[in-house]
Amino acid sequence: MIIDKPAITSESIHELLASRWSPRAYDGEQAVTREQITALLEAARWAPSCFGKEPWRFIVFDRSRDPDNWRRAYECLADGNRKWAYNAPLLIAALAHTHEENREKPNRWAQYDTGAATISLALQAVALGLIAHQMGGFDGERLTASFGVADGYIPMSITAIGYPGDPKNLPPEFQEREMAERNRKDIGEIAFAGRWESPYLD
Repeated sequence: MIIDKPAITSESIHELLASRWSPRAYDGEQAVTREQITALLEAARWAPSCFGKEPWRFIVFDRSRDPDNWRRAYECLADGNRKWAYNAPLLIAALAHTHEENREKPNRWAQYDTGAATISLALQAVALGLIAHQMGGFDGERLTASFGVADGYIPMSITAIGYPGDPKNLPPEFQEREMAERNRKDIGEIAFAGRWESPYLD
């Protein structure tokens, strides 16, 4: 069951961008294929990064092929996220390398670049007919310890990916949120013309 909740915009934007949102209802019976996972990772791989450093790394947890590690990753999620993410067949952790390759000079753009790679992955999911929900609610220290993450890498997010499911199967506290209308701040609140707090659009 696909819930169509396109963004309401002041000017038309690409359908891929307008249709991306963060559902919580997943079809627990339909796996994501290896080819689809590779396409997601390719989309992330070709994201821009400062000086081409590509500071991102991803750990893939595929329940259909490696249920034990999927479960361990799922257990890193915050309680609120575990309440709905149990049906997601795929979890992907994104990590940022905080220093240059020689580990001496900090890379202050690493987290920004990793976010760019992760949204590229999420948009590719939409293009494949999948849904993706990025989460900041997880135990990064537990993730690092559980999966042998190398020093210098910071866990930034875990993204749940899969096929859309029926919102009626969600816990009651999430059903209303799943169906609620999307909203954002007005452009004038986030974009300024020439100087701070001079709204681009009134």
